[in-house]
Amino acid sequence: EKNWNREAVYYHYYEYPSVHMVKRHYGIVTEDYKLAHFYYDIDEWELYDRRADPMEMKNVYYDSSYSEIVKKLKTQLGELREMYKEL
Repeated sequence: EKNWNREAVYYHYYEYPSVHMVKRHYGIVTEDYKLAHFYYDIDEWELYDRRADPMEMKNVYYDSSYSEIVKKLKTQLGELREMYKEL
């Protein structure tokens, strides 16, 4: 995005069940990627390549070519969760 000016953004979606019916999850979004961890009644991870897949339709979390990205984003996510006292 041309106006992107942050290294990463942390978010937490916890309103389930509700209107959108999106399971509880938290994640990190960068200009290039989105990593989400679904929790509570499931334990699932999703990774989206925002440049190659702007509609976020293909979860590439288990694609080995993204393993270093997953590692880096999980570290950043942990740091942000600690900073916001979400751990």
